[in-house]
Amino acid sequence: MTLKDAKEGIEYTIRAIETDDEELDSFLFSLGCYSGEHITVIAHRKGGCTVSIKDARYNIDYQLADAILI
Repeated sequence: MTLKDAKEGIEYTIRAIETDDEELDSFLFSLGCYSGEHITVIAHRKGGCTVSIKDARYNIDYQLADAILI
């Protein structure tokens, strides 16, 4: 299941990040988005979603959300 399919308000554990872009991997890691970390979808919006990682909120697009496996 990917983050794009996650239900709002439920805490999930990130299982893996599936991307071929090392820069994107580094960016996600700097946000605290890596395997074993908890993530919650706050809201689904047009073209993306708002997520909570380590008490911080971020807006990510659905292409990126599709690369985060939960």
